[in-house]
Amino acid sequence: MTYGKAMHLVVESRLEALLKVQRWFKEVCTSLEAEMPWVRDRFDYLNLALAEGFTNAVRHAHAALPPETPIDIEVSLAINRVDIHIWDRGQPFDPTGLPEPEPGSLSQTGGYGWFLLRRVTDEVSYRRTCDRNCLAITQYAPP
Repeated sequence: MTYGKAMHLVVESRLEALLKVQRWFKEVCTSLEAEMPWVRDRFDYLNLALAEGFTNAVRHAHAALPPETPIDIEVSLAINRVDIHIWDRGQPFDPTGLPEPEPGSLSQTGGYGWFLLRRVTDEVSYRRTCDRNCLAITQYAPP
């Protein structure tokens, strides 16, 4: 595996595709074990973040779009970090307006996924580029 390299996967907007996404991601992470052993310790968190981001794209961003609408996933590597980008074709969305969930409360509708993403990884951001949204998830190597 070479640093600066990016791996791509394109899947349809179907929840059933999550298994394919997670298998692919596990293969990517397994291929990193020799060069980036710290990724193994963070795999469960990264996998959870990827699953949350992907299912949000399917359930929310692509809810009104045909299931054939593609979701693009990219994993890129640097010497001390892993970046996951999930690109969807839904309407723009501003996650900064989501309220923090109340601890122990399940009465709030929405916002839990964004809250979870920010807790299990080092950085999460969202941007709109041309006609696509990009959820960017970053995990740094421990010091």
